[in-house]
Amino acid sequence: MSSPPASGSGIRIPGPPSLARTPRARRGGPVPGLRYRPAVPADPEKVREVDERLEAWARRLDLFPPAWTGDFSGFQFGRAVVLQHPGAVDLERLTVAGELLLAENLVDSCYCEEDEGRGASARGLGGRLILAQSALDPFHGTPELEEQWREGVQADGPLRSYHWALKDYAAFATPSQTDRFVHDIARLHLGYLAEAAWSEIRYVPRVWEYLVMRQFNNFRPCLSIVDAVDGYELPEAVYARPEIQRITALACNATTIVNDLYSFTKELASDPTHLNLPQVIAANERCGLKAAYLEAVEIHNRIMDAFEEESAALSAGSPLVERYARSLAAWVSGNHEWHATNTHRYHLPNYW
Repeated sequence: MSSPPASGSGIRIPGPPSLARTPRARRGGPVPGLRYRPAVPADPEKVREVDERLEAWARRLDLFPPAWTGDFSGFQFGRAVVLQHPGAVDLERLTVAGELLLAENLVDSCYCEEDEGRGASARGLGGRLILAQSALDPFHGTPELEEQWREGVQADGPLRSYHWALKDYAAFATPSQTDRFVHDIARLHLGYLAEAAWSEIRYVPRVWEYLVMRQFNNFRPCLSIVDAVDGYELPEAVYARPEIQRITALACNATTIVNDLYSFTKELASDPTHLNLPQVIAANERCGLKAAYLEAVEIHNRIMDAFEEESAALSAGSPLVERYARSLAAWVSGNHEWHATNTHRYHLPNYW
């Protein structure tokens, strides 16, 4: 979508929408009525070990200043990856999954989120993200220019994190698994750019437009690695099949709506115009935030139903596809558990 639709086919809001009053928040727990499968409980010892390894890795690479330590611990990277990858082969692979997750969040925080203190802004984002992509998808040119590129990558924390996290991942993943991840990061960057473009012109998309953007700006890179972390490979020829791409996208889209639902209250408190699914539904349907939030829950549930039904049908004909679908489902369950219990970051609206 090269530009927003003409006037009348979308909704433009000149200022903060009047309906975006921040609702009262309540403590954690699952969203009532949300469809989810229970996650495999996280082993506290694994969580502690992965967190220690990740913090040592981040300090060694000088990825963030000491002032960010609270954000690091509050995010619970170790618990996130232990919950999301219950079938992981070993601690090394869990740690690398955490490195990739940390790097993705560092790029998002430092390059994309509107935060002058961290240099992040929608303005000029494309230039920053193309350099970030090059930290994963290397530049090839003359020896002199390649050396300048390498120096540039190593001089910047977010670029450094991408480069070394991918290097560690490629040490156990196959070339096709590594290439898959690199391409899915490019999808993520495209989604970042779409969201930033809409933010700059204060465009509120239609619901289907918003969900198209979120299919790119979502957790797909995290789900791209589930087979490698679990110690097997879904071959490229199988992974590329349309029906496999569909269940992968459904899993990614469901878990991204989960993020919208759990981060809803926090986002409204910090930026009443921030796009999320309930906000977009409310603006399009001219309804209150509570009704819009509950409709977003229903959209999530229908996507989850489709994922489970279609995964089951595909799994019946292939043990390998069944294993992959299980890995996807485990990630979705673990990620939901992390959102539902991380009260440092998330609080639910008091709509029930």
